[in-house]
This record gives sequence, C-alpha cells and structure tokens, in this order.
Amino acid sequence: MTRHTRLLALAALAIGLTACQKQEAPPPPPPAAEAPKVEAQAPAPAPAVISIDSITLGNALNADKRVQQPTESFAKTDTIYAVVETKGAGQATLKAKWTYHKADQTAVVNESTQTIDATAPAVSEFHISKPDGWPAGDYQVEIFLGEASAGSKKFTVK
Repeated sequence: MTRHTRLLALAALAIGLTACQKQEAPPPPPPAAEAPKVEAQAPAPAPAVISIDSITLGNALNADKRVQQPTESFAKTDTIYAVVETKGAGQATLKAKWTYHKADQTAVVNESTQTIDATAPAVSEFHISKPDGWPAGDYQVEIFLGEASAGSKKFTVK
C-alpha cells in the first residue's frame, strides 16, 4: 500500500470509529430555582364610614332638602325641620329624637329613623309638625348615628 492509501485508510478508520462511538449527552443543567411567587394584591378597601357633618334647623326646605333659613326659634304652627348632612359612604341608620323640656322634666315628642345608603356626602331631613300648635317652650332634637349620639340642637317655640 502506498503511503497515501494508508493515510486514507487510517482517516477512514478514524472517522468510522468516531461515528460508532457512543456520544454522551451533556448533563442537563440544574433546575432553575423558582422565584417565590409574589401575588400583588390590592389592599382591602377600608370599611366605608359615614359621619355627621352638620345638623341645621329651619322651618322650610329648598329643593335639595337643605334648610332655606337656619333658625333656632319657631312659631307655634311651624313645621320644624332638622337637616342632617353626612360625609363618607356606606350604609347607616340615622335617628332623630325630638324632646320638650320644662323645668327638670323631659317629654319625648317624636322619634323617627331612616336608613341611608350613601355613595358620597348626603343630605337627610327629619321633621315634626303639630297642626294645633306646639306648646311654647324649650325643645331639643338629638341625632343618632346607629346607636351613638352624633349631636343635638336646642330650639325654642314662642
């Protein structure tokens, strides 16, 4: 064999051996550590809170249920309005307790409640009337928000 043929035979043998060898696959990469799952959660909304902003007394209302002319002195035949302005949103129960005061005695004139479901500041009204006229004297209306007193207004009938 010639030298050239031998080289070709050796090269063919080397290629054949290389092709027949079992090639090992590279080891798989280690599993990537899973990043901790962080779930972005919006904070829970704060409970809606309603509070009393103001209590105004008067004997007539505007179309928006607000008192036309605030007063704390009424005529015997007036309808007496207590306008309660609230701020905040949510559901609440308002109660008006109207009382007559003479010396150290107190008499309940009227009690009424309203449930409001406000989405923004709101206006509510309570009223009392007596066609044959109120006795002259000192009165008070106390407004409750739920079970708690939220304020009161004293007034007189002359």
